[in-house]
Amino acid sequence: MNLANKLTLFRVILVPFFIAALMTGIPYGFTVSLVLFALASITDMLDGKVARKYNMITDLGKFLDPLADKVLVAAALICFIELGWTYAWLVWLIMAREFMVSGVRLVAAGSKKKLVIAANIWGKLKTASTMVSICLVLIMHILTGEFGVLTELPVQLITDILMYICTFLTVLSGIIYLYDYREIFKEEEK
Repeated sequence: MNLANKLTLFRVILVPFFIAALMTGIPYGFTVSLVLFALASITDMLDGKVARKYNMITDLGKFLDPLADKVLVAAALICFIELGWTYAWLVWLIMAREFMVSGVRLVAAGSKKKLVIAANIWGKLKTASTMVSICLVLIMHILTGEFGVLTELPVQLITDILMYICTFLTVLSGIIYLYDYREIFKEEEK
């Protein structure tokens, strides 16, 4: 396994620690979860740069990288529902898109052409905006809760706006993804 894929795998390994920090009520747990989430998000950027720079792009990496993103983001958003920070229907839309895209990737990999589909610019924009939004939500809860500053900040309103933006970009990227790879389904019907 090359360095880029190890960075991707490290992102997945961080997820249970992120969940534990966020959900167990440990002192400064939100701060610890932010650090872990930010570290995992940075590995998302690094693994791609390392893979391109050192010619380490592999089919495993093309498959594992978006899967690691999904695991990380899903963990955060499901925890946000449990904490009452976001709405289940928004997370459901986001997760439905993720399952749909994973399904397209599986169909493509099993097709006659054996395509391995990497993330497109819309998927990358969706992932980046979601990861930044998750970090911002955590920062707001750290500042208003753990550190007790900015107590007048409309945390729920800002969180709602961020989650609506993420959901919109997620659904849009899913529609674009389906459109771009519609030929795969025509091939499977033959």
